[in-house]
Amino acid sequence: MSLDAASIVFWISIAGLVGGAGLWAWSFIEKHPIRRLRQLDCGTVLVFSSILLRFVGQGKPLGVIEWALALLSPLFVAGALWRLSRTACPAKGPMKHNKGGTA
Repeated sequence: MSLDAASIVFWISIAGLVGGAGLWAWSFIEKHPIRRLRQLDCGTVLVFSSILLRFVGQGKPLGVIEWALALLSPLFVAGALWRLSRTACPAKGPMKHNKGGTA
């Protein structure tokens, strides 16, 4: 078995797909709503990023469904990353609205 660039990209994308699908599936078991949302978003980013990576690594031209996924995937990734940034823990230290207090 020879490891060329296409096979390495394929296996990295499979790992991202499995990891993302695992996070997405595990989020249905999670009880805490913010952790559930963050797991869904992390899974979404991994799955759609691995789909885009597969498109980069394949040698054949894209079909209609692949073009649709290639155009919609960055929107899903950007939306999930935006929501991940909105649900992140607040920074420690002085806050402007708290007049020098800590979080």
